[in-house]
Amino acid sequence: MQVRARIERISGEMTATERRIGAAILLDYPFAGLIPIQELAQKTNTSAPSISRFVTKLGFQGYAEFQRSLIAELKEGERSPVDLQRTAQPVEGAYLASFLNRSAAVMQGASTAISEAQFERICALLADPRRGVYFLGGRMSDTLLSFMSRHLRQARDKVHHLSPDPEAWPDHLLRMKPRDVLFVADFRRYQKSLERLTEGAVRERKVQAVVLTDRWLSPCAAHATEVLAVPIDNGTLWDTYTGAFALIEAIVTRIAETHWTTTKTRIEAWDAMRLDFGDPDT
Repeated sequence: MQVRARIERISGEMTATERRIGAAILLDYPFAGLIPIQELAQKTNTSAPSISRFVTKLGFQGYAEFQRSLIAELKEGERSPVDLQRTAQPVEGAYLASFLNRSAAVMQGASTAISEAQFERICALLADPRRGVYFLGGRMSDTLLSFMSRHLRQARDKVHHLSPDPEAWPDHLLRMKPRDVLFVADFRRYQKSLERLTEGAVRERKVQAVVLTDRWLSPCAAHATEVLAVPIDNGTLWDTYTGAFALIEAIVTRIAETHWTTTKTRIEAWDAMRLDFGDPDT
């Protein structure tokens, strides 16, 4: 179990001192927990014995084991396909059937990782016509958000997909208004540029960030209003986006069905304006 999950699990039984330590660690997770114990004690206005008792309550033998667990999380978040292949679990039997069974398990994991309450909150956030919505993903995950933004455009206006070129980002940032939504997808081997964009948009433009990521959590998550942490490990050399894609389809479908009158009107107007790029002689 990740350190973050351990902290959240005991949150209801923390003392005031422990809440202060836990909040400091989560505020700059996981790096706040990697500094020397005396430095963390000074930062949280507590003591080294208090921190030792806190990590023991989390289930660790001591501060050193606590830090080793955080370091292991960081390493896991940076694993490449070459690293994953070394520990991949061979697909047994009929390859396609076995692979699809793994994908089904990932999708089931996504359904338990995201609560219905959070799902409904995010759908309401993205459907709010008063808010502009901006999308951007990483090297591979931007494909997911291209699909998502194209569908959402048919249900509402003020939907923007940012260019992958950082030189174009200032133009988008200048358009953002307080309470607009920046939806970011960033999976392991995280992109520093996405973190900087998210941090800047939240700090300077006062937007609300939704971050779609994995269980190791993109650094973008530190600036997010909502974090969607979906499973991506299916035991092969590639991380899978099956769970993330199913979640995206559920979101855009839920929004379209909930606001069907608006969506229907917009689709009909959209279709009426389609340009025919076929052969002019036909």
